[in-house]
Amino acid sequence: MTGPNSSVGVRIRPLAASDLDGVLEIAGSLPQAPQWPRSAYVASIDPEALPRRIAVVAEAVGTWDVVGFAIARVVAPEAELETIAVVRGKQRGGIARQMFAALAGELRSAHVTEVTLEVRASNTPALALYRSLGFSEYGRRVRYYIDPVEDAALMRLALA
Repeated sequence: MTGPNSSVGVRIRPLAASDLDGVLEIAGSLPQAPQWPRSAYVASIDPEALPRRIAVVAEAVGTWDVVGFAIARVVAPEAELETIAVVRGKQRGGIARQMFAALAGELRSAHVTEVTLEVRASNTPALALYRSLGFSEYGRRVRYYIDPVEDAALMRLALA
C-alpha cells in the first residue's frame, strides 16, 4: 500500500500472520481497544472468512515494529470499522489517520460506499478523530457497553 506515510515515519501495509503477536500486544495495552481472542485476528486475514475483513497495520520505519492496526468488516456496499488502534506512545501523531486513508482506499476497491462504526460516547479522542475524518453521528445505542456501562455513539461516512 502506498500513501503519505513518511511524515510520521510509518509504512501502512496489509496485516499479516507475523503481525498477530504485535497486534495482540497493542490491543491488550489499550483498555479502549476490543479485547478479541487471537482467532478473531486470524479470521481478519483469512481470505475465505465470511464476512470478509480488510486489515492494515502501521509499522515504524527503521525498527519495523507494528505500532498500529485497523480492521473493517466488509458487506459491500457497506463496511464497519471494527477497530483502529495505535500504540500509546505514538498516539495523536497522524498514524490512525494514515491507516484509515489506506483502509478507505481498499474499501473503495471492494465497492464500499459507506463506512459505519460505534464508539464509546465518552471516548472523546476517538470521536474527534472520526469527526475530523468526516464521520457524523447518526444515533446512539443506550447502555451498549459494560464495565463501565455507557452508550455507544453510532457514526457513518460516505466514501466518495
